[in-house]
Amino acid sequence: MKSQDIVVLLKLISLKNQERTKGMDHLRSESLGGEPYSVRNLEALLGISKTEIAQSIKRSIASGIARKDKSNNEPRADRRNLLAFITNGLKFVFPAQVGPMQRGVPTAFAAPMLTELLISGGTYNYVWPYANGKEMGQAVEPLFKTVPDAALKDEELYEYLALVDAIRLGNQREVGLATEHLKSRIMSK
Repeated sequence: MKSQDIVVLLKLISLKNQERTKGMDHLRSESLGGEPYSVRNLEALLGISKTEIAQSIKRSIASGIARKDKSNNEPRADRRNLLAFITNGLKFVFPAQVGPMQRGVPTAFAAPMLTELLISGGTYNYVWPYANGKEMGQAVEPLFKTVPDAALKDEELYEYLALVDAIRLGNQREVGLATEHLKSRIMSK
């Protein structure tokens, strides 16, 4: 597995949720590269090359955290297996790399949609380094270099990635809270 596999799978979940709420026709009309689940569209939305996305999907299917939909052959994240991997193994396989203070896009519990969940006890906020970022915080290496751009295009994906970072960075209480919130977001839809 590679770290971008998690980004691709979370985007597939976000697209599936958008399909349920807005409908497939609307999703197709917003598609930047053909069908919503095509590698071309995922490339446009995530900034990851088509080749890497195709390989990512193959790796995810081989590992059991994704599958091909039987009716239309589109890739789907296995939400239960993906959640189990994120909550139990991600921080060991892809540990968070914390760096110096800089400008960027807030992540973990500093992300705008998560600030009400936990009040920090004097620690610095975390940010993904981003040239156009407006917030200062400790730099956290994202799962893939294009995560800040991709997250700013999709609020649901942003929330998922911020929760993943909270799991990668947090202490026991923070990890538990992030895990419960991520579970409620991924498994309820």
